[in-house]
Formats: sequence, structure tokens, C-alpha cells
Amino acid sequence: MHFMGCILLCSCNRDGIERGIAFTQYPQYSCSTTGSSLNAIYRHLNGKSSKVRWTTVDRWPTHPGLIKAFSDNIQKELKQFPDDVQDDVVILFSAHSLPMRVVDRGDPYPAEVAATVHAVMEQIEFSHPYRLVWQSKVGPLPWLGPQTDKTIEELSKRGRKNILLVPIAFTSDHIETLHELDLEYAEELATKCGVRNIRRAESLNDNNTFVQALADLVHSHLKEDKPCSRQLHLRCQMCVNATCEKMREFFIQ
Repeated sequence: MHFMGCILLCSCNRDGIERGIAFTQYPQYSCSTTGSSLNAIYRHLNGKSSKVRWTTVDRWPTHPGLIKAFSDNIQKELKQFPDDVQDDVVILFSAHSLPMRVVDRGDPYPAEVAATVHAVMEQIEFSHPYRLVWQSKVGPLPWLGPQTDKTIEELSKRGRKNILLVPIAFTSDHIETLHELDLEYAEELATKCGVRNIRRAESLNDNNTFVQALADLVHSHLKEDKPCSRQLHLRCQMCVNATCEKMREFFIQ
């Protein structure tokens, strides 16, 4: 765990805090993101005397506020395309990819990202053709695809040259939106392969609807008084990390 995280967890007990919520900012659960963070919290707190009761908001892929925030940003950005091509836009929902060895263990991330995409498209009444694609592959081993950049290239070859990119698994701007999507794909790659119009929907950042969704998630979690989602009770089918089981026992107790 990061040094500052250790300091925060220690200060909770020192300051007399009685309730702590580990609230993931990844809407869709993956063992490589939320799972590893919860494991780190468990490892740090395990065996230490503490009066803090810890629970977790471990995933929220179809929360109505999240879906509305994404949908509003998509519809806003679609209106920025020239009037004569707005109906021709292909929406590409782009999420960080995973190595296939992680997917094959049963990681729920691909299914939860797909659930977010479907809920968003349902919200905007399936107004445009769309695909879920994956970005940020590194190294030679197989990763979940199809890749975002390859999809842009193939769409252009097939005459679909009006594209809207939507970062569906990122809630705030960082290098994978500002550089990878905006510069590498929307500028360099799009110019190279002849895309006519390519835009990116804004990240949620401090979007008011999104912020209200975060508040509602915490409020609902406290009101329901449940330790975690039902899904957290299950490890990945082929999980080989013993800490994952202990982490679940820690939060569910």
C-alpha cells in the first residue's frame, strides 16, 4: 500500500473514528484494481487492534447517477459533430484492457464494463451503433480485445469515419484519456487513417450529476448497513491468491 494510505488508515484509529468505508472509485470491479486495493487494506489492518468497523462500496457499474452522467456527456458531445453526419457517428466505449490470464481466472471486470455500456445505451435509446473496445495493452502477452486503436483503423477502412470515443471505465482525466485517447488516437491515429470527425466525450471529473451519484452511493451504503456487495462474497473461479479470501472474510465479518 502507498505510504499515504498507511498513514490514513493509522490515523483513523488514532482519531477515534468508528466507521470506515473503503469506497472504490472504479465503477467496475477488477481484481487488478479494486481487488488489489482491498487486499492492501486487509494486509495493513490484519492483526492490528482497531475500533474502526470497515465496510466497502466495492462496485457500482449501473448506478443510475453514473449512467445519467455518462449519457448526458455523450449526448452533449454528439451535438458537436456536423449536422449532416450526426446520425452516422459510431460510439466507441473504451476501457482499460486486462491480460487474458486475468480474464481467464474469472475476473468480473469485462462483464461489469459491458453492463455499464448497455445501461448507457439504453438510457440514450440505442440512438447510434456502438462497440466496447479496450485500450492500454502493454507487453507481448495476449490481452482482452479488440483494441481501441485497431478498431478505429478498421472502422475508417470500412467507411465509418465519424467516431465518438467514450472512456467508460475512467471517471476522471489522466494520462489514458488526455494522452492516449486525445493525442495518440484522436489526433495522430485519426489523421493517419483518414478519420473525418473524431471526438471524445468529457470525463466525469467534477460533473454535478456524478458527484451526486457518489454521495448517493455512500448514503445508501450507510443506510443499508451491509458490509459489501453480494458479488464480493465470491472469489474469481480460478483465483490463486489466498489473500483474496482473507480480505473477503475481513470485510464480511
